[in-house]
Amino acid sequence: MFTFVAMENLVIEKTLKTPGVLFDYSKGFLLIEGISIPEDTVEFYKPVMDWLIQYKEHPRPSTTLALKLEYFNTSTSVILLNIFKVFGQVENSELRIDWYYEEDDVEMEEVGEDYQNIVKTPFNMIPVESF
Repeated sequence: MFTFVAMENLVIEKTLKTPGVLFDYSKGFLLIEGISIPEDTVEFYKPVMDWLIQYKEHPRPSTTLALKLEYFNTSTSVILLNIFKVFGQVENSELRIDWYYEEDDVEMEEVGEDYQNIVKTPFNMIPVESF
């Protein structure tokens, strides 16, 4: 028997240096978008990691992690890998990662392909005209 456990959504407003985060529990839709160059990357992403760890205990039947990042720094790239690892540990949910990149941004496309080769979760490369 399925027991519904309501989790609070995680909402972090986008700034010039930090991405917007919208983790919608009821839809199983997790979105990170914008630019990620926070002063303290670990501190900024702590609520994201905490939410994901809690989500692993009560996932939705289907979960999508969507990344629409225009730019991010090296410390964010390490955190993203950690997010992908925790996300990949979610059980009893159909998982998918959607990596959006501007179609003329070859570097961001290659970074997405690198992540795709590292993680075991199904990974979709999605070119867009612009963000």
